[in-house]
Amino acid sequence: MADEVVWIVVAGALLVGELLTLDLVLVMFALAALVGAGLAVLGADLIVQLVGFAVAAAGLTFGLRPVARRHLTSGPVLRTGTDALAGAPAVVLERVDGTTGRVRLAGEVWSARAYPATDEFEVGATVRVLRVDGAHVIVHADAVRRELD
Repeated sequence: MADEVVWIVVAGALLVGELLTLDLVLVMFALAALVGAGLAVLGADLIVQLVGFAVAAAGLTFGLRPVARRHLTSGPVLRTGTDALAGAPAVVLERVDGTTGRVRLAGEVWSARAYPATDEFEVGATVRVLRVDGAHVIVHADAVRRELD
């Protein structure tokens, strides 16, 4: 059997193994086996094919695999729901302190609490949403507004 056929069979077996593990290791070795097959088609000796396989396997495993895993495990770029409110500006409608208050946020009225709890914001002040905690928004001083004052 020709060397390139053996490399392609090995690559296929590795791809089947990858489908069972889903760890992105065996797929890197399968791609390296295709490099070995390419070298075999070009007429390289078995030693050159093995070295090419080893170099490609190491390069793909340590170079491409971390990038591929990062892309597969990264969270959504678009924030939705209450997560999208973090960082949004709000206008104080009723005095906000560490326990009570109301703000207008994205056209809606929300119950609010100040962070840190010692801060107090008067009616008309612009604040930033730190996070949503149940039915309350936790707000803090608007950094841009403070720098201008």
